[in-house]
Amino acid sequence: MAKRSIIQIKDLKKVYDLGAFKVQALKGLNFDIEEGSYTAIMGPSGSGKSTLLNILGCLDRPSNGAYILGDDDVAHMDDKELSGVRGSRIGFIFQSYNLIQQLNVVENIHVPLFYQGKDISDHYDHCVKLAEKVGLADRLDHRPMQLSGGQQQRVAVARSLVNEPLMLLADEPTGNLDSTTEQEILDILDELHGEGRKLVIVTHDDAVAERAERVIHLKDGLVDQDIRKGAAKAVAN
Repeated sequence: MAKRSIIQIKDLKKVYDLGAFKVQALKGLNFDIEEGSYTAIMGPSGSGKSTLLNILGCLDRPSNGAYILGDDDVAHMDDKELSGVRGSRIGFIFQSYNLIQQLNVVENIHVPLFYQGKDISDHYDHCVKLAEKVGLADRLDHRPMQLSGGQQQRVAVARSLVNEPLMLLADEPTGNLDSTTEQEILDILDELHGEGRKLVIVTHDDAVAERAERVIHLKDGLVDQDIRKGAAKAVAN
């Protein structure tokens, strides 16, 4: 039985108007991402992967085309609607962790719920369980400056899960880590995928992309290759 598509990208285009000239960052992307899948998006500088990341994360809108997340076309939502989608349906993992220095581990994990107006007292146990899930049971009261880079990224992974998102979206999640810690974080992501979480990772690192079931290569704003389980095929848009 075929898996349901959680993301559908249809003729997606993005044009930046710079006044004197326009830059066409995405030139008509077409692909689906299935429920429970693990997908890596790769490409050289200028390929459009950062633009696509921003659109997938509802941080920006396409100029044309459709981006369907679940059952909703989010491409034409207003700012308030996009904010709601970001807060409830997408879990972000950033290269730079983006933790709040004044907050401890549990409080940082709670932040997405705070922005939804949910008090930490009602979700404290949930946040603690997520900290334990990523191996931080003995660091609950620590602040970011008291943690290693790998531990900070573990907090970021736990934070991405706190709102039970439809999708985890990771931007170079191991870019600031040494090779040993990188493998530890990738192992955690593998475990999450094994639990049925849908992962989309934007990376330039082949070692990171190797963990994925599928690798979508962008070039000049188009899908250049779509590789599934070792079988590569060129895709014309």
